[in-house]
Amino acid sequence: MNFDLTEERQMLQDTLRRFLRDRYTPQIRHDILQSDSGLSTEIWRDLAELGVIGALFTEAQGGFGGHGFDLGVVFEELGRAGVVEPFLDSAVLAGGLIADLGDEGQRAHVEAIIAGELHLAFAHGEPTSRYDLSRVATSAVPENDRVVLNGRKAVVHNAEAADLLVVSARESGGVDDAGGLSLFLVPTETEGVMLQGYALLAGGRAAEVILEDVSLPASARLGPAGQAFAAIEARVAAANVALCAQTLGGMETASRLTQDYLVTRKQFGRPIGSFQALAHRMSDMLIELEQGRSAVINAAGHLERPRQERERHVSAAKNLMSRAGRLVAEDSIQMHGGIAMTQEYELAHIAKRIVMAEHRFGDCDHHLERFIALSAA
Repeated sequence: MNFDLTEERQMLQDTLRRFLRDRYTPQIRHDILQSDSGLSTEIWRDLAELGVIGALFTEAQGGFGGHGFDLGVVFEELGRAGVVEPFLDSAVLAGGLIADLGDEGQRAHVEAIIAGELHLAFAHGEPTSRYDLSRVATSAVPENDRVVLNGRKAVVHNAEAADLLVVSARESGGVDDAGGLSLFLVPTETEGVMLQGYALLAGGRAAEVILEDVSLPASARLGPAGQAFAAIEARVAAANVALCAQTLGGMETASRLTQDYLVTRKQFGRPIGSFQALAHRMSDMLIELEQGRSAVINAAGHLERPRQERERHVSAAKNLMSRAGRLVAEDSIQMHGGIAMTQEYELAHIAKRIVMAEHRFGDCDHHLERFIALSAA
């Protein structure tokens, strides 16, 4: 099997890497992290013009990519540069669900998303749901020709900057049932929608979203009533592939910074990288990095397979990347010493993003258990 990138993906990777190297410097990222919005509208617009968002949608949806390896290319570069702008939340998750389930009128939003003119957020997780995608207590009750939403969503990334929320709510069934879930397009300015925003440790912002008697027209529903779970699960699988690729890019940067430090920092008259103990630890990091690369390729290649096969490979990749990423982040910091903990040094941000990526959509233990269950089914 040939694992080389196609010519189009190689061009996308080269273009994105050059842009981020020149325009997304550690100082610019630091300024973005200190801002009230947690993102740069200028960077967002420029990356949209480069076609980065279009690469996350298929040709049928108005883009030019949208497959597992396209996600891998884009998010590896975003992870390498420590980009905090919400491409995962606005495009892969919320935008992808509109593209997958929306009617002709709703799918018109995809064009604005690809152009960088529309921000979205996926409001699905709840305070008691942990990693269970089917656990949704937020209710959607029909009322004449409208639907009324009530509930609370937790840690909704990009909610404050979003023009539209894609909100999951239960129309029937028990709180843990996969059946009965629907998705709704909710403008953030809708009466009854309240946001409590805060900064995230790894960059960007999120919010608690409170829905109190939010009245929507029935046309706000995405797809058939009560049948959204399969699309949600598929989109979260794509998000996990993107997170694994982002972690891989972060691991590459952490390894590069550590190698540079080991050959620059001197003790007893010679570079500390010449000390055998540190050389062995650096070798272990590089081995984990290559294992991680194989896991990302494997998950990306299985993203469009049948559900059981797709989910098994995605969980395997997320489990491995969580362990490998944690090792690289921790060893990079330990080999640097105190400088690695300073906000001004690039590794501090990269390490936080690597570690925190594990906890989105299932941590190491969750995906190990899930892989075992899927393999036994």
